[in-house]
Amino acid sequence: MHKAPILFLFLSLFFFSCSKKNENSTRASSGKINSISVVIDDKLWYGVIGDSIRNKFARPVDGLPKEEPLFDINQYPTHLMEGFMTKSRTIIVIKKADKNSFEIKKDQYATPQNVFHISGKSVSAIREILEKHAPQIIQIIAEGEITEHQKLLSDSILNPKKIQKQFQILLKVPNSYSYVVNGDNFIWLKKEFISGSNSLLISQLPLGAIKTNSNVSSRILKLQDSIGALYVKGTKSASTMYIDQSYPIYFSKTKLDGKLAYETKGTWRLKDSFMFGPFVNYMILDPDKNRILFLEGFSYSPSRDKRDFIHELESVIQGVKTK
Repeated sequence: MHKAPILFLFLSLFFFSCSKKNENSTRASSGKINSISVVIDDKLWYGVIGDSIRNKFARPVDGLPKEEPLFDINQYPTHLMEGFMTKSRTIIVIKKADKNSFEIKKDQYATPQNVFHISGKSVSAIREILEKHAPQIIQIIAEGEITEHQKLLSDSILNPKKIQKQFQILLKVPNSYSYVVNGDNFIWLKKEFISGSNSLLISQLPLGAIKTNSNVSSRILKLQDSIGALYVKGTKSASTMYIDQSYPIYFSKTKLDGKLAYETKGTWRLKDSFMFGPFVNYMILDPDKNRILFLEGFSYSPSRDKRDFIHELESVIQGVKTK
């Protein structure tokens, strides 16, 4: 037997594979924030599988005044699984195959990147796998997009010393934001853009302001309205900010910097005004300092979509570090 040529061929393939992997790991991924590439043949895309993908990944974002998709979906047929498309930060590959499988590959073609492979023997099998793993996929994508947005925003940061000294936190706020109010126990930062603005509010309250054994959601809304009434006003002093409860309000528990936090999403409004928009609020329980840290982001952009503006605010707030 000619073992030497076979061994040479094996080693050649091994080193080629390793070099290809290294090449991919140094290739930067790309794509707009909150966009995903779905590689699927047209026959599946325009059937129940495509419907299931759209229902899961393009469902409305919680807390926006009007419907906007969770992710923008770009569909590509399987034969286009090459070239620029493989640089996407998030790729979902769906196809028929000889066995049913689900696999996540990190940095398969570029870095950072998540590639989700779903294969099934039949349409019903593919749909079952998709339904089962969709929550996990969405969570991984959402966390990755927050990280990516934080990376984009961190290129140019507002001097953090003022916020750090006042609240003993590290918050990386882009220097496109400027101070509107800088009080002893309250900071309002605003970023102006064409036909609108983004705002960040920072404050703190005694730890006992929210009792976790009572109606937490109701208490959060009252606290938020009281802060809005004190600090956030329109051109008239009576025109204060409040939560518009005619729109759905979304509450959830989460953790920020390892601490329990309550997240609230919904719609804010100014009294006696046509101004309104989405907000996201985090109340972080900080027992070490016997306080609740209040961080809120709200956006005003009447003529534009609001998803990515709120996502920017979430990205800034979720990067908070308590000292």
